[in-house]
Amino acid sequence: MGTSDKVLGGSMLLTAAVVFIYYTTWAILLPFFEPSSLVHQMFPPREWAVRLPALILVLGLTAIGIFIGSTIVKENRRKALKARQRDA
Repeated sequence: MGTSDKVLGGSMLLTAAVVFIYYTTWAILLPFFEPSSLVHQMFPPREWAVRLPALILVLGLTAIGIFIGSTIVKENRRKALKARQRDA
């Protein structure tokens, strides 16, 4: 494994850890702080703690559906072309 792979993997792991800590603090720990605390200024409104993951899930599932659909269409076109060439 090359050094660039290790750097990429390490940066992805670090990014995932930072996002996890930020989201956990935002969604789980924030209610335990006073509303007037400065900690509340570091985070968006709490309803976005549900909306944002839901939006990411919908966009991800849409992308997967588009990929699968385009793959099926391409495969059907390829099979139809093979069938036409075989019949000709």
